[in-house]
Amino acid sequence: MTHHEVHRSHRVGWLRAAVLGANDGIVSTASLIIGVAAASTTQENILLAGVAGLVAGAMSMAAGEYVSVSSQSDTENADLALEKISLENNIEFEKDELAKIYQNRGLEPGLAKQVAEQLMAHDALGAHARDEIGISESISTKPVQAAFYSAGTFTVGAALPLIVAWVTSYDYIISAVAVLSLVFLALLGGVAARAGGATITVGAIRVTFWGAIAMALTAGVGRIFGVVI
Repeated sequence: MTHHEVHRSHRVGWLRAAVLGANDGIVSTASLIIGVAAASTTQENILLAGVAGLVAGAMSMAAGEYVSVSSQSDTENADLALEKISLENNIEFEKDELAKIYQNRGLEPGLAKQVAEQLMAHDALGAHARDEIGISESISTKPVQAAFYSAGTFTVGAALPLIVAWVTSYDYIISAVAVLSLVFLALLGGVAARAGGATITVGAIRVTFWGAIAMALTAGVGRIFGVVI
């Protein structure tokens, strides 16, 4: 019988950026719309604020992800460059270092040394990158990919409460945006949890909980601002 395991760690890079983007798009735009609506302004101003929030948020997410992941990539590349120099100048030391890593994982000294030698003969830098530094190809940083996923999913997430505000009567904007945005967040949390192999219920609850808090706080600020004005 063939046994096939489906691992999900290779999804970490794009999944994190995609979930973060969609979550921020829903929460920030819904909160912005609710806050502005609570200040007793016109529906046109509410929609204008929502569109501005969508554009600004998408660009901010893209730039933030790109800079953040690029910084991580720079650190990884610097470590790899140092390791490459060490392999060129101290090959025996690096063999012993890798063998000790395998010993600590449970291999006998002789076998650990043999494994280290064979792996380094095949791909010395790759072996040290993976087992000494902790960098693997499946989870390596990709700044452009992270920026694309984050901005794209933010736009999709932000469009949901914006569409609700557009098609809903002014008197019901706050309640409609709040309720449907929480539904969107619950679905997002469930889908993200499913994609990552986690419990769907837990994923849905934690995303919805923090979204509800953000909307409630923004509504309170908007209400206070409207009274002051």
